[in-house]
Amino acid sequence: MKALNFLTRTRSGRRMDWTDWLSYSYLVMGLFLMFGPVLWLVMSSFKTESALNEFPPSFLPYGQKSIAVPGEEKMKPVYRVKMPDGTTKELAELRRIGLTATHVDPARPDDLVRVNVKDREPVREFKLATENYTDLGGKISFGTYLWNSVFITVIATILTLLFNSMAAFALSKYKFKGRTSVFLLILGTLMVPPAIVLVPNFLVVSELGMLNSLWGVIWPAIATPTGVFLLRQYMLTIPDELLDAARMDHASEWQIYWRIVLPLAAPALAVLAIFSVMWRWNDFLWPLIVLSKEEKFTLQLALNAFQGDLVTQWNYLLAMTVITLLPITIVFAFLQKYITQGIASAGVK
Repeated sequence: MKALNFLTRTRSGRRMDWTDWLSYSYLVMGLFLMFGPVLWLVMSSFKTESALNEFPPSFLPYGQKSIAVPGEEKMKPVYRVKMPDGTTKELAELRRIGLTATHVDPARPDDLVRVNVKDREPVREFKLATENYTDLGGKISFGTYLWNSVFITVIATILTLLFNSMAAFALSKYKFKGRTSVFLLILGTLMVPPAIVLVPNFLVVSELGMLNSLWGVIWPAIATPTGVFLLRQYMLTIPDELLDAARMDHASEWQIYWRIVLPLAAPALAVLAIFSVMWRWNDFLWPLIVLSKEEKFTLQLALNAFQGDLVTQWNYLLAMTVITLLPITIVFAFLQKYITQGIASAGVK
């Protein structure tokens, strides 16, 4: 009820002002532009291959109606047939030879009707092609690709939080000569396009023998300048007196970092964790360069490899795309509030 009142409130509090109409129109248009393509993707993933090739395309997944005919093993498609007397009937197609099709009424299987294919049209009904999802296991090694993506995302996120927080802790709480220069140097790497460092990273990974290894995808990008900047700005807000009191109690630097700084920096760590999950789950270019064996592919690479040179089964490809987008969508939907809170609290003062 509170959400409804919030969404329907107006400027004057009573009736809609012209500014309210303008604001709601803008919000509805933005909502349509953002989520319209996603809804179309989800609906298309439940369409059959023939329904995807229809023109003009339809938003809802419609398929041709089929019915059981006595004496026939398979379900037969249903057509709306124009009879010689001008009436129309819904009949099941038994067979088709050229331009002539043989139809039958399931209630009267002995009466065969032969009509020209121009005098009929398929009967469509709302139908979810759930086999697009259930048959994926037989088409590709979906479980292997899912495990590879989950492993890379989880391990890389943990290492990213560890290394970035350690660097941010040193840059925010230790005073040493050149601290500002080091921090500016780290920020300066944001201006380097990722494509520039692809070849050096590949050479390093190759020399370390990590080609076609999931670790070769994980290690090169665990330290990010964005993460160091975000955590450093947040850790600057932690009072130094708290750390000095811990040192007076004979706490080691590792204990101060692990037991005091990290728990207090939890909001910023949550933001970086969300970003890291999105970066690693959606990464395509670097795994494409490092991994060449199919059993090491991530879901993103499997999507690319699923497209054939001559024939592409778009119904399965769309279903796999939805499954690939689902985990990251759930993570972002439930944790998006931490993004705004963490960025707001870690902003530059």
